[in-house]
Amino acid sequence: MLESHLPSGPLEKKWDLRKFENKLVNPANRRKHSVIVVGTGLAGASVAATIAEQGYRVKVFTYHESPRRAHSIAAQGGINAAKNYQNDGDSAYRLFYDTLKGGDFRAREANVYRLAQVSVNIIDQCVAQGVPFAREYGGMLTNRSFGGAQVSRTFYARGQTGQQLLLGAYSALMRQVGERTIDLHVRSEMLDLVLVNGRARGVVVRDLVTGEIESHSADAVVLATGGYANVFFLSTNAKYSNCTASWRAYKRGAYMANPCYTQIHPTCIPVSGDYQSKLTLMSESLRNDGRVWVPKKAGDTRNPAEIGDEDRDYFLERMYPAFGNLVPRDVASRAAKRMCDEGRGVGQTKLSVYLDFRDAITRLGEQEVAEKYGNLFQMYEKITDENPYKVPMRIYPAVHYVMGGLWVDYNLMSNVPGLFVLGEANFSDHGANRLGASALMQGLADGYFIAPYSLGNYLGSTKMEPAKDSDPAFQEALANVQGQVKQLLSIKGNQSADVLHRRLGKIMWEYCGMARNEAGLKKAMGEIRKLREEFWSTLSVPGEGAQLNSELEKAGRMADFLELGELMCLDALERKESCGGHLREEYQTEEGETLRDDANFSHVAAWEGTAQGPKLHKEGLQFEYLKPGSRNYK
Repeated sequence: MLESHLPSGPLEKKWDLRKFENKLVNPANRRKHSVIVVGTGLAGASVAATIAEQGYRVKVFTYHESPRRAHSIAAQGGINAAKNYQNDGDSAYRLFYDTLKGGDFRAREANVYRLAQVSVNIIDQCVAQGVPFAREYGGMLTNRSFGGAQVSRTFYARGQTGQQLLLGAYSALMRQVGERTIDLHVRSEMLDLVLVNGRARGVVVRDLVTGEIESHSADAVVLATGGYANVFFLSTNAKYSNCTASWRAYKRGAYMANPCYTQIHPTCIPVSGDYQSKLTLMSESLRNDGRVWVPKKAGDTRNPAEIGDEDRDYFLERMYPAFGNLVPRDVASRAAKRMCDEGRGVGQTKLSVYLDFRDAITRLGEQEVAEKYGNLFQMYEKITDENPYKVPMRIYPAVHYVMGGLWVDYNLMSNVPGLFVLGEANFSDHGANRLGASALMQGLADGYFIAPYSLGNYLGSTKMEPAKDSDPAFQEALANVQGQVKQLLSIKGNQSADVLHRRLGKIMWEYCGMARNEAGLKKAMGEIRKLREEFWSTLSVPGEGAQLNSELEKAGRMADFLELGELMCLDALERKESCGGHLREEYQTEEGETLRDDANFSHVAAWEGTAQGPKLHKEGLQFEYLKPGSRNYK
């Protein structure tokens, strides 16, 4: 049985009640407890800094050469918080409503409300750290709007919000490194989770410089390792982003929840060639002032400056007048795809639409637009060699974020006792679609304000013997990792991991991307199985294990992506409805909108890895305060 461990009491009091109910560890006893944190993005860096400040002994692992290289640094547009500085009707309850509705009512009410509730504390914390949020002329913090909301609640630092927030968390982390309360291990990749008597007690890591494989023990393990969108090969994620830490935990018994929930971001620079290695995101904040359009007539190849308003279809404003260009990401992505499917796409490939700032520049002036979005415009011009001040940007949907992840309860602990999962690595807050500017909010809420309480409660209420690296469980995990490394090196085939990964990505995008159907998903699962057999017989990994070997790193991650990709397709096949970013073509309205089946699928799908294959467990979703309704943005 999946037990979410929700607190009792009214929605707005649940988190306060849980904090009071939690067991505490006194300061002198905290020094006796150790915690491993894997990942140094916003969630990992913030939780490590916080619990180390409290007095716990912390080991932190990152595969980067510096914690500040974590992928959180790439987030552009902003972070949500219900401060209501604009006095435009916002509140914690409205942020809760927008987030739950934006996720198509496929998340827990209590988790989402807690996220909205603690969001206001995040801004105070970050301002105190010196994060340079944008401000009004008089010095007050300013906000802008994001998709799925009709209020301005997004705090930002031009187009560098993730970078500035991560530098704040990184500074807090490194302060504790200086105080010697954190033992920091860089260029170290987690390759296995160690369980002792059914509890998470350590990890096995590989030093990416020397190739040395070693184990580390602790009283609890925190995974804050991001998402798995790179299963599609082409995504907006950094090339290093992968699923390995989460997948190795899954293979040790942790449940993987809603793995098919993938977010397609509507404002990305389109694919330009067959050998492109990744995609570049253009912040959703651009839809505040940019207008999305295509020619009204298919085949209109005129220069955009020659196409007057009478021949332009501002399709988001036409289809969703209440929200216009600021509809949620899944809605905007499907609409853009529909325009291109109708033959009205633009650019050489006809797989893009325009994001036009002509009217904003006329209204505000080029200088003010540059102050808001200048670095984004500069990035676009460097990549495309087109000046967005003079010609419209060309954008198209691309894989960006995953709402699925390891299952956690209200306390952010997985079904494996002692294993906590934070940020994008868990499934908990976004349902079937994440609203823009909510990822940074969740990462910092989990790390600064939620996990420290939950960890303290677990450590204060659990009796356990000190874990020792000599324990048989650690020796077995070490042997397991060493065996897989040896197996990958022994294949001696003729195909690189990148070549095979690109093929997996095409299968995933074609059959489990923006739209899915039963026949396509079944075909994808068959093709992935064939590709996995080919991987284990034709893979080429040059070099040795006891050295710096990036091809070996890629090969291990690719082995995990192959297994995860099949599970994603299975999950999408089992969910016979459309919700959020999960569009089953058999279950949609005549207008191409999602068609939920609340009677049969109002649940979290949590998959257990067994010797016989994935086994499905269901956690029913109960809605006491917001009854599921139609996601009407018109």
